[in-house]
Amino acid sequence: MIDNVKTTNRECLLDALANIVGQSNVLRGEQVSQRATHFWDSTPLVAKAIVRPANTAETSAVLKLCHEQSQTVVTHGGVTGLVDGNRTTSDDIILSLERQNHIESIDEKGRTMLVQAGAVLQNIQEAAADANLQFGLDLGARGSCTIGGNISTNAGGLSVLRYGMTREQVLGLEVVLADGTVLSSLNQMMKNNAGYDLKHLFIGSEGTLGIITRAVLRLRPATPHIDTALMAFASFDQVSDLLGEFSASLNGNLDAFEVIWQPFYQLNTNAQLDGTSAAPLPASYPIYAIVETRSNNAENASSDFQHALEKALNNGLIQDAVIAQSQKERANIWHIREHIDIALSHDPVFVYDISLPIADMNNYVESTIGQLEQHWPGVIVYVYGHLADGNLHVLVAPPTDSPLSEADFTQWQSISNDIVYTPLKKLGGSISAEHGIGLSKKAYLHHSRTPEEIALMKTLKNSLDSTGILNPGKII
Repeated sequence: MIDNVKTTNRECLLDALANIVGQSNVLRGEQVSQRATHFWDSTPLVAKAIVRPANTAETSAVLKLCHEQSQTVVTHGGVTGLVDGNRTTSDDIILSLERQNHIESIDEKGRTMLVQAGAVLQNIQEAAADANLQFGLDLGARGSCTIGGNISTNAGGLSVLRYGMTREQVLGLEVVLADGTVLSSLNQMMKNNAGYDLKHLFIGSEGTLGIITRAVLRLRPATPHIDTALMAFASFDQVSDLLGEFSASLNGNLDAFEVIWQPFYQLNTNAQLDGTSAAPLPASYPIYAIVETRSNNAENASSDFQHALEKALNNGLIQDAVIAQSQKERANIWHIREHIDIALSHDPVFVYDISLPIADMNNYVESTIGQLEQHWPGVIVYVYGHLADGNLHVLVAPPTDSPLSEADFTQWQSISNDIVYTPLKKLGGSISAEHGIGLSKKAYLHHSRTPEEIALMKTLKNSLDSTGILNPGKII
């Protein structure tokens, strides 16, 4: 009898939602399970239904109804996240922003763009380029991730050194609160100190405080000329010294400085494996880096870039280097850094996104690998990341002869988490540099935030979402 009542209530709610967004935009049953949990994970999606509002008004009406019914809601964009921030249960409604995907306008003089939250990052980049401008956010999932997801997780990516995190690219937001209230603060100005800057409450909040529906993005002058080099080093000290040299000599044009430890370079240049890149440099060096500059002055920029590399080679900071001579060669170099599919094919593999001071980075990596090897002889550890931003990605693949049971997987992951996360607190590092907290890092938040900070986060959550319907259980 109770089950029949639950089914009836559920169908009544879904019918009411269909009256708002249209019957074809409330997906149920197999229409849900035919979708994947993540862009990179084919596990069938689980949810009560997927609701696809067409605009802010429909989003507001959906949330108002769900708030009245205490119905939990999890927002989905490109589902490319790595911390289970979009994980759902059979009791949750998924609010998908896939229909709200338009680039509404570009102000070329003001260098701003008004977009809907479901717009794909690559489409935003291309629209900016068509206007002879540039959007300062770039990451490997550019063809799938959405700007709403980028904003809600405060994504980092490849150009943080020059332009900063997503937070720095956002001038204004439109957000729908848990009760359906529309908070429209679509500011287009660089300077606006009229009271609290409320957009920052929602940037990085992972959909727990409100649902972002539209954004005003800051654009930059186009820098169409790109110089890219791959370099090999004998030690990490050489890499960090070169970063200091290039930050001074290439200041203004330096766009990215990425570091790759040997195991990850060897993996992604192994000709015996599908999907790898041709090796521009031998795989015998302990550490590599990709440096890239962008400018609008091809002749001077290339000359400065080549001179800086030659100076570093002559000074012994670089052991070997290659400069990309074409877009194809540039893409090949970046593929070594961005291609993670082979590394993720290990079973098990534990993925980390951390930040810490550059001065502590090498000792941390060596100590962490040493502890992992003590626990799992033969463990493979892939390390790479955004050196200039103090952000490393660490992938841990313990050896095993057979698939782990769920209990063993959880135990092994807990051991790995403790080894990777525990030292960060003492170093003043963070358990999440750019991916967010979601579910997978929630238990370790205390390593990076004080009890007082976490208490204030809970206060904000209770104030803005008193019934706890928005992305329940995530972050705190």
